[in-house]
Amino acid sequence: MNLDKYPVDSQASATSDVTLRAIEPEDLDLLYHIENDIELWHVGATNVPYSRYTLHDYIATSSDDIYADRQVRFIIENADRQTVGICDIVHFDPQHLRAETGIVVMKPYRHHGYARAALDQLSRYALCVLHLHQLYAVVASDNEAALRLFAQAGYERHCQLRDWLFDGHEYADAVVMQRFL
Repeated sequence: MNLDKYPVDSQASATSDVTLRAIEPEDLDLLYHIENDIELWHVGATNVPYSRYTLHDYIATSSDDIYADRQVRFIIENADRQTVGICDIVHFDPQHLRAETGIVVMKPYRHHGYARAALDQLSRYALCVLHLHQLYAVVASDNEAALRLFAQAGYERHCQLRDWLFDGHEYADAVVMQRFL
């Protein structure tokens, strides 16, 4: 999915060329690796490992209908069609026309502009296809790289959530970043 023909706003678009595509059964190993990466658990809503069976079942039973699933996940591919990460829209609220977004770029592909380009594509999709009014992200307040990424992608810092994230040992504050489309 490449929605470059639909500008979101007057901000300069990211320099890296990416495509967002649906998750395929062949992506099971990637999904397994990302979902079971303990280093990522403190920034998301999971704190237990997922089995291959559970993830296979998710891929197989997903309806690819955001109204039914209230979420949609995309694989991020670079211009060479290499898989560089995953991004998603979750907690989709069709009444209030908003959703949460998240992104993970695999370590070897970080700092190449892929995350910013993927967020730009995700924003275009949210605006032009889903007709959303806003996207938001909940980011650990000490995750300066993610805060900078979302700010560069047009998200604004709106509130701090005290003791919002728990890593199994201690609580950390989070920041709500919003982008109005």
